[in-house]
Amino acid sequence: MKKFNNLIILAPLAYAIHHYEEHVIFNFREWRLKYFLDNNNIPTEEVLCILISVLLSAVFFQLISKSRATSHILLFFLMAIQVVNAVFHIFFSLYYFDFSPGTITAIFLYLPINFLIIQSAFREGLLKNTTELIIIFILGTSTFVLFELLGPKVWLVSFFMCFIYYFWMRKISSIV
Repeated sequence: MKKFNNLIILAPLAYAIHHYEEHVIFNFREWRLKYFLDNNNIPTEEVLCILISVLLSAVFFQLISKSRATSHILLFFLMAIQVVNAVFHIFFSLYYFDFSPGTITAIFLYLPINFLIIQSAFREGLLKNTTELIIIFILGTSTFVLFELLGPKVWLVSFFMCFIYYFWMRKISSIV
């Protein structure tokens, strides 16, 4: 189970459980509106559909391709959807001294699962060094922030850039 392609299957399950915590058990939108502007009023169901589709697509392409390029793309989406989201929940729960719905699954699912996924990516040579991971984290953070500010059109641009990256990596791999 410690193989990258086995562990990535846990990410969509963790997302579904996290979403359940945020919007069924607790009311994340109400908490969010208490502290942040309502600049992204996309319905929760739409966000769920967009992000689970993105995540499942990335997992699917990695399981088919099994390449460094698709693993980087998947890690990018995991950073944007799960890791940065976990940091958000934890940081703002502490900052406002008010429990942010989603913090429980962020701590007990997102962080451990993504740690294992990243660890296996290094072990299997899908990530060559920490610089690659840091770049992917920065891109994921930027995408998370832009999505919060601008909405779903950010994901369209991200998808397009991922396709460019995939074909660029294939070209580089064939040269080396």
